[in-house]
Amino acid sequence: MKKVYLFCSQGMSTSMLASNMQGVADKHNLPMKVAAFPYGEIGEIIRTDRPDCILLGPQVKFMYEEIVNQYGSEGIPIAVIDQGDYGMMNGEKVLKTAIKLIKSNK
Repeated sequence: MKKVYLFCSQGMSTSMLASNMQGVADKHNLPMKVAAFPYGEIGEIIRTDRPDCILLGPQVKFMYEEIVNQYGSEGIPIAVIDQGDYGMMNGEKVLKTAIKLIKSNK
């Protein structure tokens, strides 16, 4: 089971996208867990639940470098969700991005 975790300021708008992505994964029988969290919990979640991919909501992209500096050595791919895909809540496209990140990380 691959874990794709989305982080944003509150975890609210990304939870809609996460649920959309989970629906796409389920429809294609992909063994994936997609969930959303407030970015303040990122350190604890990496320690306790170790995601396979971390996606940041566009509203926290200013945190990207800090997060990469802090957790990049963990070997977990980290990316910012495309603003357009986020705005359209395009779960399929964002899920494909996550899968590519996980595959290229091996």
